[in-house]
Amino acid sequence: RFGSDELKKQFLAPTIAGDFVVCLGVSETGAGSDVASIKTTAVRKGDEYIINGGKMWTTSGCQADWMCLLANTSEGPPHRNKSLICLPMNLPGIHVAKKMDKLGMRSSDTAQIFFEDVRIPSKNVIGEEGMGFMYQMLQFQEERLWGVASVLTPMEILIQETIEYTRQRKVFDRSVLDNQVVHFRLAELATEMELLRSLLHRAVALYVEGNDVTKFASMAKLKAGRLAREIADSCLQFWGGMGFTNEVLVSRFYRDMRLVSIGGGTDETMLSIICKYMETLPRK
Repeated sequence: RFGSDELKKQFLAPTIAGDFVVCLGVSETGAGSDVASIKTTAVRKGDEYIINGGKMWTTSGCQADWMCLLANTSEGPPHRNKSLICLPMNLPGIHVAKKMDKLGMRSSDTAQIFFEDVRIPSKNVIGEEGMGFMYQMLQFQEERLWGVASVLTPMEILIQETIEYTRQRKVFDRSVLDNQVVHFRLAELATEMELLRSLLHRAVALYVEGNDVTKFASMAKLKAGRLAREIADSCLQFWGGMGFTNEVLVSRFYRDMRLVSIGGGTDETMLSIICKYMETLPRK
């Protein structure tokens, strides 16, 4: 949307083709959901930037060919002093410190990365210098909508697999599914899931029309994280002891879905955004 034709050709096209792996360098040790407080700097020296600092929770950071890096490029206000930079990951001074040992989402690598006097051409800035925070907030709006969409199918699969398992599992000579507490609970969860799907469809439709859907995207992301936890926990309970093993999908969902309430903005951040749009957030 904002990058030059040269950057699109060098970085975007091969990434879409699957020839490059990209990672997003935003979060830091002391700046997760609070993006404005990042400390990584990119200081302009002639036709180059010199980058120092570090990034945390960087998905695909161990294998990435390049990073879309958010860094402070001036001393100005925190919402106007940041830029997005296309950063090849094979440059001197880039150190992938470690691969994080995560609770869930274990099929993806997540890295801690440090930068020490990394030099990059100034032409690698995406769009205007100083507009990086605004660009990143636009990306987060889309990421949160994607996050909601990405959990709907797993939720659906989990509810259906639980129905099938509890139908054939016998306790006290009757199917577990025949207990009213079980089939009523699954009906409630399926209803909540469809309500979330409707909110997502509404938000996406408004977004495609060019509207600001930050409030609806935040509401949907908040609900998706909480509902994913609720569905995974309830379904695992109905699987009994088998649900506590790594042999079944429900235990993986229980671990993986926990990230939805953290990644891409925590539940608490979503609530703050919603309150801001409702004009109920206390002023600083």
